Amino acid sequence: MYRAAAMCAAAPGGGGRAARRLGAARAGGLVPSAAPRYSRRTRRVPIAYEAEPRPESSGPTWEPENWRQQLERIREMRRHRDAPVDEMGVDKCYDTSAPPQNKVKYIKQTTAILKQNYGGDIPSTVEELVKLPGVGPKMAHLAMNIAWNSVSGIAVDTHVHRITNRLKWVKKETRYPEETRVALEDWLPRDLWREINWLLVGFGQQTCLPVNPRCKECLNQDICPAAKRF
Repeated sequence: MYRAAAMCAAAPGGGGRAARRLGAARAGGLVPSAAPRYSRRTRRVPIAYEAEPRPESSGPTWEPENWRQQLERIREMRRHRDAPVDEMGVDKCYDTSAPPQNKVKYIKQTTAILKQNYGGDIPSTVEELVKLPGVGPKMAHLAMNIAWNSVSGIAVDTHVHRITNRLKWVKKETRYPEETRVALEDWLPRDLWREINWLLVGFGQQTCLPVNPRCKECLNQDICPAAKRF
């Protein structure tokens, strides 16, 4: 999914303003480097293209225990901005596990689409972005944020998916990133949606690792529901 965004920034003719902003952000390390890999057998989860406004509710809204304290501690652990996601540029942000022939195919197809339909720029809606070859919901929401300065939803990759389940930031365990995104958007204040991907991706790269997480180094050790398991 990062392959298409990288080509947006390098489309012939220099690309439009949004494409150049996305390329600059990627070069500056604002776009996460690790694209999640999905099995072909993975059940497809419907994509909600734009976040719907929350209905007015007279009752209390569910929220996870200690989440504000957990968030502040994660911010503290990320304050040096020295995770791989903070340092990698466009030359290392693509999915290295993807077959080379797919990369070439996606780049060629996407470049042609952008030239023909968008004047060298990139689409300005999530619905249009996910129609580009190799672009999924996560990359689409990141592109909306960085290229169009629009918070259309939370960009959930494997790090965000894993960490929010460990912290119990979802009412019940989710199996797929899209399920996690919907569950998070149901309660997380919208003004936090923009930072949550960058924050948790770096945290997942340095501390809350997929295997053998460094719980003893984590400031949330005493209030993390998953800490006792490791």
